[in-house]
Amino acid sequence: MGSIFSPPKMPQLPPMPAPVAAPEAEVSSEDVERIAQERAAVERKRRGRKSTILTGSLTPEAEAAIKAEKTLLGSD
Repeated sequence: MGSIFSPPKMPQLPPMPAPVAAPEAEVSSEDVERIAQERAAVERKRRGRKSTILTGSLTPEAEAAIKAEKTLLGSD
């Protein structure tokens, strides 16, 4: 039965419209200064948050005791 009927043909797509160039945004010096201050504030907050995260959960004495034990390879 497939040889009797031909498959449907896709209609041609219309041509794409030409892209329109976006106008350049004019930024005043006041806006540039405000944006710089906001970015600096975000960086300060980011650094402040990183400094509160402690990576070691053991006391210095406990960490020294773990390092003093021999490892499986026998190195110190």
